[in-house]
Amino acid sequence: MNFRERIFQLVGSNENIGTDSRPLIGKVYDRLMLIFIILSLVPLAFREHNLCFEVLDKVSVTVFIIDYLLRWLTADLQMPDRKRWKAFLLYPVTPFAIIDLLSIIPSFTLFNRVLKMLRITRLLKILRVVRFFRYSEHMQMLLRVLNKERKILFTVFLLAIAYIFVTALIMFNIEESELFEDFFDALYWATTTLTTVGYGDIYPGSDLGRVISMLSAIFGVAVIALPSGVITASYLDELREEKKRKSKPKSNQEKADNE
Repeated sequence: MNFRERIFQLVGSNENIGTDSRPLIGKVYDRLMLIFIILSLVPLAFREHNLCFEVLDKVSVTVFIIDYLLRWLTADLQMPDRKRWKAFLLYPVTPFAIIDLLSIIPSFTLFNRVLKMLRITRLLKILRVVRFFRYSEHMQMLLRVLNKERKILFTVFLLAIAYIFVTALIMFNIEESELFEDFFDALYWATTTLTTVGYGDIYPGSDLGRVISMLSAIFGVAVIALPSGVITASYLDELREEKKRKSKPKSNQEKADNE
């Protein structure tokens, strides 16, 4: 095993290497990266800046840069179906690589001055939360579940959007209340009602409007419950399959010992 392959064993994802064949140092590396991600988010919970936060940000960003470069160095091993030169060329435009880069850029002074004017510096740093999906096995499992059930979830999403739009149109045309000054107010009401949040800042005044609001809330419970059930069932199936994959090597080893 050469140097680059050892690095790949360290930074490669479980999907590329396999959970069972992943060395212990690779799993430890994932845990350390999760810790650095959490630490890098701590300063975002405070508006004031101090030396401790600046040091924490610089240390965490240095770790993220090293991680980014190591992953780029092993891009051909992460994408074995691509030609070597094409893998190195395509890696910077892969989704996770883009997220990594966007979460690193705000810490550079040159870019920071420009981004501060756009007021998106802290927002880009929040993208570091997305890095959890790379280093957590359970997060990766959740992504597989969402990908497997994407058609059903997308159908439910379209159904919810259509219902929000229709109920907003109805409410906007039947309500003469000052609370529904424009169509966006009606969309906002329809969204909060469908999701059963109901902040209470915008509400119907007529009896017909209240009936529609009740129906929308009842329909919202069903819409919210449907994807939750689908994701839960699929996640349980994924857990069973994961347990089967982990138990197979053990059973084969037991048979070899008996023979």
